[in-house]
Amino acid sequence: MKLTRTSPMSGKKNTLDIDVTRKQITDWEKGAMIQDAMPNLTPDERDFIKTGVTGEEWTELFGDLEEDFPALQEILGLRGT
Repeated sequence: MKLTRTSPMSGKKNTLDIDVTRKQITDWEKGAMIQDAMPNLTPDERDFIKTGVTGEEWTELFGDLEEDFPALQEILGLRGT
């Protein structure tokens, strides 16, 4: 399904073709946690649905967690020591 959202960060309209059903979106809009309503989506896809910000835009604005903040990743338990 093609979804268009406006990024609050840039004001840019972004459209992504995401493997999501109308029922999944409705379940989320009615209060289901997005990861429960749409377990098949990536975190970037779920963030886009919630915020309108694409994964590329997050990286452009804040950098790449893996490359730019390896110590933070370790602190958060996102990678082994």
